[in-house]
Amino acid sequence: MKIPDKEENIAEYLLFMWQTEDLLRACDLDVDQVQRSVIDSAYETEEGRAEARDWYEGLIMMMKHEGVQREGHLQVNKNLITELTGLHLRLIKDPEESEYIRVYYNTLPHIVTLRAKAGDKQLPELETCFTALYGYLLLKLQKREVTGETQAAVAQITSLLRLLSRKYKTMDQQKEE
Repeated sequence: MKIPDKEENIAEYLLFMWQTEDLLRACDLDVDQVQRSVIDSAYETEEGRAEARDWYEGLIMMMKHEGVQREGHLQVNKNLITELTGLHLRLIKDPEESEYIRVYYNTLPHIVTLRAKAGDKQLPELETCFTALYGYLLLKLQKREVTGETQAAVAQITSLLRLLSRKYKTMDQQKEE
């Protein structure tokens, strides 16, 4: 199993981390259960299994320490949403970012609809987008029916997050130079 590269696609990485948090909860934050359920079948070498166990064990300790055993997200993942929100806000205010602004305004009606359905109008826009994509992924994993309306919203949100991920990657590369 390969962890998505955070610098390559921040959106994919964040969704993977949310899924990992839920996976650890499903294993009752028990590293031995994670070993049996995930690690043993996903990693071929003893070294790979040992590294994976250490990584999962570290996440379990963080989840317990931060009190997100049952719900919520690790602070490191919340920080990524905050960082992405900052970038998002800069992009929608930058007149040179016409493509991003266009995609954002095409996505905005879906965000408003999702927030209204969730009843949490205070949830940041990007968190609404990630929550929608994560919910969609769960529905697909459960082989549940997805409405055309939901598919359209997911497609538009995916376009926005894909573009935001590219902007994040470019920003990250510029920091390194």
